[in-house]
Amino acid sequence: MSQQTLDLENAEHKTLVNAQWRYADGLVPGEPNGGLVDQLAETPARLADYDDSGWGIIDDIQTGRSKGFCFGWYRISVTLPESIDGENIAGKSVYFETCVDDYGELWIDGECDKAFGETGRGCVSGFNYPQKVCITESAEPGKTHVIAVLAVNGPFGRPGGGIFLRYARLSFE
Repeated sequence: MSQQTLDLENAEHKTLVNAQWRYADGLVPGEPNGGLVDQLAETPARLADYDDSGWGIIDDIQTGRSKGFCFGWYRISVTLPESIDGENIAGKSVYFETCVDDYGELWIDGECDKAFGETGRGCVSGFNYPQKVCITESAEPGKTHVIAVLAVNGPFGRPGGGIFLRYARLSFE
């Protein structure tokens, strides 16, 4: 079996998985000061059932957003297809790969596997480090998965530029 890759910036590939990117500023979008409060326990934007319908739809994840010390969420729901280029994907492992500028967390279906190195999922990474996280070890065509990416500009003490995703793709292995 060969590996297939879908580019989640490519319109045809996004159509194949019934996906569109949404974006909102803030650690807790819509809250004053981006939801930044002392000792915040969690942000609901990571959850699979979070209502992001009011967020902007974006076509270019590589466009810099916000500036200075800032947070932002990129979200996309993907529905696994029956096949890619004529090859059935059922039972394959599916991975989401990206590189967040600058610091990133990857939440898959509301979960973040923080055991980096033990599982190889790499869902929490710093300063422009490529990330690859397992969405499922056994693909089920027709099943929808929610990918939420938290981006933070850095370095925190003197951040430059803004936040963006350098790339985003699904690989089926």
